Amino acid sequence: MATLADSFLADLDELSDEDNFLDEEDADAENMEEDIDGDLADLESLNYDDLDSVSKLQKTQRYNDIMQKVADALEMDSNVSNQGFVLEDDPEYQLIVECNALSVDIENEIIIIHNFIRDKYRLKFPELESLVHHPIDYARVVKKIGNEMDLTLVDLEGLLPSAVIMVVSVTASTTSGKPLPEEILQKTIDACDRALTLDSAKKMVLNFVESRMGYIAPNLSAIVGSAVAAKLMGTAGGLVALAKMPACNVQLLGAKKKNLAGFSTATSQFRVGYIEQTEIFQSTPPPLKMRACRLIAAKSTLAARVDSTRGDPTGKTGRVFKDEILKKIEKWQEPPPAKQPKPLPVPDSEPKKKRGGRRLRKMKERYATTEMRKLANRMQFGVPEESSLGDGLGEGYGMLGQAGSGKLRVSAAQSKLAAKVVKKFKEKRYGSSGATSGLTSSLAFTPVQGIELSNPQAHLNQLGGGTQSTYFSETGTFSKIRKN
Repeated sequence: MATLADSFLADLDELSDEDNFLDEEDADAENMEEDIDGDLADLESLNYDDLDSVSKLQKTQRYNDIMQKVADALEMDSNVSNQGFVLEDDPEYQLIVECNALSVDIENEIIIIHNFIRDKYRLKFPELESLVHHPIDYARVVKKIGNEMDLTLVDLEGLLPSAVIMVVSVTASTTSGKPLPEEILQKTIDACDRALTLDSAKKMVLNFVESRMGYIAPNLSAIVGSAVAAKLMGTAGGLVALAKMPACNVQLLGAKKKNLAGFSTATSQFRVGYIEQTEIFQSTPPPLKMRACRLIAAKSTLAARVDSTRGDPTGKTGRVFKDEILKKIEKWQEPPPAKQPKPLPVPDSEPKKKRGGRRLRKMKERYATTEMRKLANRMQFGVPEESSLGDGLGEGYGMLGQAGSGKLRVSAAQSKLAAKVVKKFKEKRYGSSGATSGLTSSLAFTPVQGIELSNPQAHLNQLGGGTQSTYFSETGTFSKIRKN
């Protein structure tokens, strides 16, 4: 059994272990705080007020080299019809691949600068970023407005659609923004100029790629055109990347978020990118444009895959695809075939066989029109008919009840079929051999002769006339026994 001293020593050991655990936790917390402080120091080292610390693409050597090569190639206008090189080893193709990668970097850089402009100009016009979504349009509008509070003095014609201009002007009259300081305004204008410069560089790169599309992607260019093919390749990141992309994503390349400013969405083309700039799409009727867009995207993807493997350098496959697209669109526009009148069948010259005999006569008699139905189907001229609900409502009675006393009474004669049914029923009831029922008696009490033998089936003899009439008289007595 443990003594009191042993229990005290055990408690001291547990306390020392807890102190060591707390010391380790404090050390981890101090290290975490040091890491957080280091990260904050790194974030603070980035000066977001300085545009050069945010946008660095234009100062890179890669950007300057590619732009110089593109400018030299556009000035020389080299003949690309010489196909002595393999496509991957061709320096012209390598430059096009670099241009596609650079166009993607330029697009990302424009987005970064757009965020910088929004953060600065939000103090002046916070609602503008929700009205103008495209970065280049936003930069042009900010540069045009500047620090002007009255937008009626600013001419935005040509920069935005007329409907958006009206909404921007009305919103600016009720905005809560204030004029920017001169220093912040100058940084904002410089950022707008840099965004517009990058956009011009991107257009020059796309023009160079477009001029070489007939050699790099002849089949894709045959379907959508050189300009749209260059934009698709530039946005996708190259011909190989475009070939690996599904058709549903090719359809959305270059799509912009459209701001309708409360107007109708009936005529707006959503989920359509650069493909809407193709000649085929523009010449398609509006109800068929979305179907045509999906078809063009599918054929463009197939053409890009053919071009990526150099399957057809002549572009014949692309022209075949384009003819298929045009034929399908023409097929969609054709009116539906007229409904042809169905001719009557040729009449048979031979008379058809008609069924006759006892079974047919029975069926006709069973389903024959009764006298009541004949009168109900007949109407008398000038005399209103009675109906079940009155005033001509409900089922009409026709000529029923109009002759005689006016009561609904028609005498119907018993048909031969009904008589045979009654006879069969009675034969079934009493037996077909003529035997009487066990509950009947042949003794009859008469006031004249007392007890006499009577015929229980005298009424049957009167109907059909049986063989028993020779043994029984009309009065029902057994005549042969009386004679004896």
